[in-house]
Amino acid sequence: MNALKNPANMFTAVVMVIFALTPFVAPAIGETFYVTVFARIMIWGIAAVSLNLIMGYGGLISFGHAVYLGIGGYTVGILAFHGVTNAWIQWPLAIGLSGLIALIFGAISLRTKGVYFIMITLALAQMIFFLSVSAERYGSDDGLNILARSDFGVSFFSLEDKMTMYYTIFAFLVASVLVSWRLVNSRFGNIMRAAKSNDARVQSIGVATYRYRLTAFVIAGIMCGIAGLLQANFERFVSPDMMNWPRSGELIFMVVLGGMSTLFGPVTGAFVFLMLSEILAGWTHHWHIIFGPFLVLVVLFARGGIAGLLTPKSRRE
Repeated sequence: MNALKNPANMFTAVVMVIFALTPFVAPAIGETFYVTVFARIMIWGIAAVSLNLIMGYGGLISFGHAVYLGIGGYTVGILAFHGVTNAWIQWPLAIGLSGLIALIFGAISLRTKGVYFIMITLALAQMIFFLSVSAERYGSDDGLNILARSDFGVSFFSLEDKMTMYYTIFAFLVASVLVSWRLVNSRFGNIMRAAKSNDARVQSIGVATYRYRLTAFVIAGIMCGIAGLLQANFERFVSPDMMNWPRSGELIFMVVLGGMSTLFGPVTGAFVFLMLSEILAGWTHHWHIIFGPFLVLVVLFARGGIAGLLTPKSRRE
């Protein structure tokens, strides 16, 4: 197949195979720690895919996108704190709350453009961050431990089982990519890309781009909220740090590093970003000194990120 001849697609396929086989390969080689590492990478991959939907295809650079990680995670954590561990209550509420906050924030921020949009998404997200910091009952800066994972009430599917937890995350990663692919290759996606290119011209032919962008903003918020509830269940812990602005900056780095406006770019970006962070952190406490220039070089010389670097010139747009 021609698609498999593309190095970028081959690299992505290798990454996905690694994700799928890690729970079996890691124990066999005596490195069970990598099961935890790759589970975290997949969670951040879901969040990066959600950001790419509005940033890569919609041109909306949100500097507060990680707030939905916190909303999804804290919904699970707070309910568990009060003894509500039923997944059929936790998950719909976390998803619904993430969508509602995204709807409110999007309705406000999408009335601005450019740097004003960036700053208002940052400001709105920081409001939620400081709200979580001030919530002393739920741990404030110290965060909140989650004693029990979400319970679906069926014996054959328990998130307390490590293998089930891992492949639940993997399934949601695949689902997030498929949802993104379906949206991008629909009329909805065509309008989003057209509005990114020339919003005024699209509006002049009678298309209400604001509604399309708001819908994309809400979908991205829900998707990132799902990543948050998965993270809360996996880590058994939530803290304000998961929604602070540096986390949003890291999501932007992942999307740019992997390749904006590409289907698997954010997943690849999350994989490289977090794996490189793990490796460099093992070498030196000051790993940011090495990692920072690397990101700068990628932005300057790898047009389109890793996906653009691996894609043959003849196939680039």
